Amino acid sequence: MRTVLWLAGIAVIAFGGYYLVTHYSSDVETPMPEQKEKTIIEVFPIEHASGILRWNDTAIYFDPVAAEAFVGKPPAHIILVTDIHGDHLSPSTLAALMGTTTTLIVPEAVKYQLPADLAAQAKVLANGASISEQGLTITAVPMYNLPDAENKDRHVKGRGNGYVIEKSGTRVYIAGDTAGTPEMRSMPNIYIAFVPMNMPYTMSVEEAADAVLEFKPRIVYPYHYRSPDGLADVAKFKQLVNAGDPSINVMLGAWYPAE
Repeated sequence: MRTVLWLAGIAVIAFGGYYLVTHYSSDVETPMPEQKEKTIIEVFPIEHASGILRWNDTAIYFDPVAAEAFVGKPPAHIILVTDIHGDHLSPSTLAALMGTTTTLIVPEAVKYQLPADLAAQAKVLANGASISEQGLTITAVPMYNLPDAENKDRHVKGRGNGYVIEKSGTRVYIAGDTAGTPEMRSMPNIYIAFVPMNMPYTMSVEEAADAVLEFKPRIVYPYHYRSPDGLADVAKFKQLVNAGDPSINVMLGAWYPAE
């Protein structure tokens, strides 16, 4: 039996001993896959490209750029940085958030942007490489603009990383700044995906929905959707995705609390 509790903007979904907790998100209710051991996955939208994924007791920060936004949040066990741009990388924030046992995982291009002490602590992953941390397998995957697009030089293939985090067959995909690449569209068995949509930097709402309908995650969070023209129409994204496949749960998190 599934149990759903609502507490101060927090959704708790329980199914078969496996839980998804979404903080300050929408009212979508989604069971997680059945597992022999109890698992809790929590999603904390922070701002734009920044968020926290807590897998049981392991807190994974992705692209933290404002240290004050993480005050009161679970301390970071793992920090993932996707790319060199300022909405993904802040060396001063990384320095403030790094604990004595925090693992920092970055692309090589990011390591070159770090001060010597942080660079010495960073673990570099190239596209396709994997690392095991805290009982999780983390794999770097390509994130880039397509070669024939007008924005092709903003995010070149091989410089940045998306990440797939996996444990016990459950896979979470953090896409980073990317188009709907062939690698994304063929991504297998993704349970939760974080997908960007802000032109001219990543994808349009329509391209993002089309890509999601091809690789079919069980749950998708639109994130990274602010552009020079304002916020992308994530309600339209949800409509397009659910028109194509109503079984995909589109979660609308509060990525822009001040807007």
